[in-house]
Amino acid sequence: MKRSFSRFVCMIACLLFQQLTMAQGNSSTVEGNVLDAQKTPLVGVTVSIKGRSSGTQTDAKGHYRLQVKDPANATLVFTFIGFSSVEEPIKGRTIIPVILQEDRKKLEEIVVVGYGQQKKKDVTGAISSVGTKAIQDVPVTNPQQALQGRAPGVEVINNSAKPGDEPQVRIRGTRSLSAGNDPLYVVDGIPYAGNLSDIGTGVIQSMDILKDASATAIYGSRGANGVVLITTQRGKLSKPVVSYSGSYGYVQQLGETDMMDANHFIEMRREANRTIGKYNDNNRDSSDAVIFNATELANIKKGTNVDWQKLMISPGYQTNHAISVAGGSERTKYTVGLGYFKDQGVLKLQSYERYNINLGIDQMIGSRVRVGASLLGAYSLRNGETYNGIDNALKMLPIASPYDDKGNLIILPTGDSQQPNPLLDYVPGNRVELMKRFRLFTSLYGEVEIVNGLKYRLNVGPDLQYYNYGLFQGKNNTNLLIGGGDAQASKGNASTLAYTIENVLTYNKSIKKHNLAATGLYSVQRQTADVMTTNVRGIPVETQQYFNLGQALSVTGVTSSLSTWTILSYMGRINYGYDDRYLLTLTLRADGSSRFAPGKKWGYFPSVAVAWNIINEAPFKNQHTLDNLKLRASYGRIGNTGINPYATQGLLTRIPYSYGGKGSLGFVPGDLRNPNLTWETTTSTDIGLDFGFFNGRITGVVEWYNQKTTDLLMPHLLPFSNGFNQVLENLGTSRNRGWEVGLSAIIIDNPKGFSWKMDANVFRNRSKILSIGGGRSADVGNGWFVGQPTYVYYDFKKTGIWQVEDAKLAAKYGVKPGEIRLEDVNKDSTIDAKDRQILGSPEPKWSAGTTQRFSYKGFELSIVAFARIGSMIRSDFYSNYNTLFGRYNNLNIDYNTPSNPTNDFPRPNANQERPSNYQSLSYFDGSYFKIRNITLAYSLPDALVKRMQMQELRFSVGVKQPLIIAPYRQQWKGIDPEDVNVIGIDAPATWMLQFGLNARF
Repeated sequence: MKRSFSRFVCMIACLLFQQLTMAQGNSSTVEGNVLDAQKTPLVGVTVSIKGRSSGTQTDAKGHYRLQVKDPANATLVFTFIGFSSVEEPIKGRTIIPVILQEDRKKLEEIVVVGYGQQKKKDVTGAISSVGTKAIQDVPVTNPQQALQGRAPGVEVINNSAKPGDEPQVRIRGTRSLSAGNDPLYVVDGIPYAGNLSDIGTGVIQSMDILKDASATAIYGSRGANGVVLITTQRGKLSKPVVSYSGSYGYVQQLGETDMMDANHFIEMRREANRTIGKYNDNNRDSSDAVIFNATELANIKKGTNVDWQKLMISPGYQTNHAISVAGGSERTKYTVGLGYFKDQGVLKLQSYERYNINLGIDQMIGSRVRVGASLLGAYSLRNGETYNGIDNALKMLPIASPYDDKGNLIILPTGDSQQPNPLLDYVPGNRVELMKRFRLFTSLYGEVEIVNGLKYRLNVGPDLQYYNYGLFQGKNNTNLLIGGGDAQASKGNASTLAYTIENVLTYNKSIKKHNLAATGLYSVQRQTADVMTTNVRGIPVETQQYFNLGQALSVTGVTSSLSTWTILSYMGRINYGYDDRYLLTLTLRADGSSRFAPGKKWGYFPSVAVAWNIINEAPFKNQHTLDNLKLRASYGRIGNTGINPYATQGLLTRIPYSYGGKGSLGFVPGDLRNPNLTWETTTSTDIGLDFGFFNGRITGVVEWYNQKTTDLLMPHLLPFSNGFNQVLENLGTSRNRGWEVGLSAIIIDNPKGFSWKMDANVFRNRSKILSIGGGRSADVGNGWFVGQPTYVYYDFKKTGIWQVEDAKLAAKYGVKPGEIRLEDVNKDSTIDAKDRQILGSPEPKWSAGTTQRFSYKGFELSIVAFARIGSMIRSDFYSNYNTLFGRYNNLNIDYNTPSNPTNDFPRPNANQERPSNYQSLSYFDGSYFKIRNITLAYSLPDALVKRMQMQELRFSVGVKQPLIIAPYRQQWKGIDPEDVNVIGIDAPATWMLQFGLNARF
């Protein structure tokens, strides 16, 4: 028995030894490198054997090594957060390199919200996001321009082509009449005030726009106009990666303003004098001698025909360069970058130049403590901020010669003191204007995980701004030649120091199907601004410019000011989710502001939001067409601080008076104090539906919202007998209501061939004034009317031009044929103030934007376009350069004459400095469609780039603003209808041809 048992044990041992020997014989080592699409090594990628527990991770060089048993039948699985998993059967190989592709669907699941991040499926508020790719699609000078046409409900309007100017941003329309309508900007968690142009767009990772009360109430008193969260780029797990991006753009005027040439101008002046009987066509020579001076007659005989726009405008350029180094390990991540940008305008005296530096570091200390910092530094130089040389150039007569026979500039080319030679501004030293700005914006944080799920975070954000401004105008500067006087100069400087300190406590806990997240905040924000300006006249030596004001003959003004404000805040937010189906968000923020009087300092801003992930309900679990369906609703209150510091305390103004026969200085109240001023408060309701089809191939959102703003800050008119004509009070009420649709689609997806991706949005917002206080239905002086949008054009309506056959009827109105015909609203045969009416609003009926991306192998074509339909614009060109008087050059229009009975524009008249009711000529359909940018790029093949020891090399060529379709442009010879309310006379609109290069090492 014992012998049999011994034989059995021996047999089992032999079998086990045989199996062990076979297994060792079939075992092998597999290794390789794991890279991303840019050929950057990925650190920490999990490499496991499918169906088994063994595995490893890639090292700092992206390399892995793994012992594999039975390699003939084993499969390696590569997984990494934010990337699509890859399975690779070994099939006898010992070296297996892998490239992981970013999982766009997973990356987009995380969105930035106030004081944190959330999974997209857990978001209950209205949030739109613009990522790095969209920001880099178009050449922009500031972050706001990157939002244009990209997000539903967000309107970005460029109000000037002047280098350094910033556009106007409106999120879901305008709601305040006197206070600000700009959104709150938050950069890396710290509120950011001032010029966003200080931030180089190359350092921005993403921009998230918070639109409804649930998303913005967390910012309380400053969230009424929406919030834009800007996240800058951070380091990542990789070896050091050096990136360079550079571009050069050739900038040209978009189109010349169509002014009269010499022949048209000569005939217009003759017609202006015919109208008043001062020109005899039977004796043209003697008549010309009466209406043209000797200089003008001599130039007419010479055939002088000068295009002054061409003399003033020359090609500009735009160049942008950025270089950065980023990388890191599991414990330390870093990024360092330098940037340079210059925009030289088509007017020589206008330019904007900026130098940027950005630093970012994130460091783990132990397993529970994390600290970090980001620094954004900028130094900029802006020339010609207030310069408007095109104004005088457009008015200058085409029959005026700029130079004499010796080639010197003629100061008054026609002898008219109101028409100096605009080229005088280009003489070195005649006009010098320079703004120097320095900014250092810093975000510091420290975060500790107290226990699992409970974290405390301290955010500290010091912000330092400084500017130095100088303006010198010599005695031959065009402004002084018109106004008269000696050389004058202005010098100003300001320093602003702000800081934000935030204490944030967060708690996250999941118990089976229940998810709870709580956020608590205590913060303080303070800002102090110190400003001083000095103006002088009579600079004895013009080469001193604005650097030696003490030598001036007289000081015309000295001003200085110091202002400080503080906001103290408490905030609490609870997010609750059940079974990934039902979501609830509760928020309450309390803000105390030093801007308001005692008893009115605190405001309370609550919100509630719910969401239902319908897609996670049982009926949808077994279908494969619909992959996202979520219904959201929110309600809450948000605020607007709305007033300047000390506004509740009134203002004293110094005045001179006589006392005892001598001059003395005293003080009188300048503004009435109102200690009852308080917040403008917006109550917002939002309903949204998020959807997605075909595994993310089509995604979108539909929103409807209603916002009511109460306690609008408005001037209350007072009888002049009180000594004041108005006082600021909380009086009015307004409403914004609208809808938004956003859609993204991968129409064709072939990584090895042709692909087509699309983003599109369309939205409509209608504002309405519900009340303006005091039982009034209108405030005509400010253009506010109950029941109308917050901004309207209120004027006489032009119905045509009085024709010869209507002479008798025209006489009843006191006018003659050839003059502007206005609508007689009340039919009383008199045109007076009662006949003014609301003509329209710059608010469009609807707006839309789209980005189309096409790719084929290494080529990529992107097209960005947007449209505003149904708005009205007012063009100052048709009032300032349409005088039909004959003294200045005129827009080349089809004006009325007895032989040309047009209804468009009146007959020239030498007795009228401007046509009567000329302002009625300025209103036009403001609808337009623009292709914002077209870019064609080519990335070199990976094999070629690798031989060059690079990770990426990409070339691009783009055209900015190549197409505008608009009635104002095609029908009325305008240039660009895009502007804020009024098409002003400023730097000409431009287009740009740009060449770019991107490289990664």
